[in-house]
Amino acid sequence: MMRWSPARPLRPGCPHRRLRRLLARELPQGAALGASTFRPWASASFVGARHLFPCVLAFGDAAATRAALHDRLSAIEWMLPGHIVADIAVECGAGPDVLGIEILTVED
Repeated sequence: MMRWSPARPLRPGCPHRRLRRLLARELPQGAALGASTFRPWASASFVGARHLFPCVLAFGDAAATRAALHDRLSAIEWMLPGHIVADIAVECGAGPDVLGIEILTVED
């Protein structure tokens, strides 16, 4: 099993950078992505990664935006060669203007 390390390079074909670019296009106006991270993930049947994206809202309340953003992101057909988006979660963050977006991908 591969151990996670912040210094370890991305796995070949890891969709993290592409996923970040696609996600940035779908955010509401005035929202910006912070420094994102990912961690390898595996189950008995699948191998993939958990991609964590903090999002700061320039205006508005995170609680009010969370549900609409979750619905919007869940409806997208993500184009990630060799990977499938298995789950998306949008949670309120530490402050009133912060959201946490987590996307689980699995290798196809």
